[in-house]
Amino acid sequence: MLSRVADSIYWIGRYIERAENYARFIDVNFNLMLDLPPSMKEQWDPLISATGDRDVFVSLYKNFDRVSAIHFLAFDLENPNSMFSCISNARENSRMVREKITKESWEKLNEIYLFMKEGAEREVWKLDDPRSFINDVKYGIQLLYGISDNSVARTDGWHYLRLGQYLERADKTSRILDVKYHILLPSVQEVGSTIDILHWMALLKSVSGFNIYRQVYGSIEPKSIVEFLVLNKYFPRSIYFSLMEAQECLHRLTNSTGRGFKNTSEKRLGSLCSQLEYYDVNDVIDIGIHEFLDDLQLKINHISDAIHANFFTIGDSLTMQKQFNNS
Repeated sequence: MLSRVADSIYWIGRYIERAENYARFIDVNFNLMLDLPPSMKEQWDPLISATGDRDVFVSLYKNFDRVSAIHFLAFDLENPNSMFSCISNARENSRMVREKITKESWEKLNEIYLFMKEGAEREVWKLDDPRSFINDVKYGIQLLYGISDNSVARTDGWHYLRLGQYLERADKTSRILDVKYHILLPSVQEVGSTIDILHWMALLKSVSGFNIYRQVYGSIEPKSIVEFLVLNKYFPRSIYFSLMEAQECLHRLTNSTGRGFKNTSEKRLGSLCSQLEYYDVNDVIDIGIHEFLDDLQLKINHISDAIHANFFTIGDSLTMQKQFNNS
């Protein structure tokens, strides 16, 4: 597969997953705000900070109000990570590799793009409660995943798509968890209170993990929730699960046996997976949840840089091909 084509497919996976996760960001904050007593004001600044785009927001908007935050996260094309920007970029990448995308997947992605465009024209972000629109986009992306899962051949293109999707998911799950940290930061006295528990419940619901968490752990305990979202081996949105799936995609692309590594991508991702495999939640707590998540996000960025160098940069791609031919 041409590196240009592989690059486009990889970023389709990342962009679509990023759009879905931004929908979850908005949803979790709305749920948190609904659970807060009337005396507590809405908190959108922490959400923007957790996405890593605070500087971009400050350059475009004056206040961290609900309308500005939702427009920035969902519709603002000047924000390269907004839902609309991601859907637009995924659609453009799909158009460039149209022969590698199934007809059904292309039609569904195009439908989501047109739905987002219509929402932008209707200025949905100004509604009192735009969650139904945001959730429709999220469910549309989940339907796209289902269509792809049942129509795309398990060739290199599929593994590049899933590699991008799961790396993005690991990063964004860490950021959704970090939203809780940012919201608690100015009010440590609320830790352990009823409001604190409501916050954790809303967080679990935002990753569609509330029911399965209750089945596995029972009561709402912050320590157990951190373990569930970071280290659980079976929940498909946990950080560990996502990174293990990404590692499997890398092994398929390099024809690796899973022992050792053939490039820096496998080395960095394998090292991170091994670290998490032998961690327990106490290790995370000892480091500090926020500090652990910051370090994790940095490592995922380094893995992404290595994937670009190993697979999408012509010089490194040719070197890898020679190594495979000689192996």
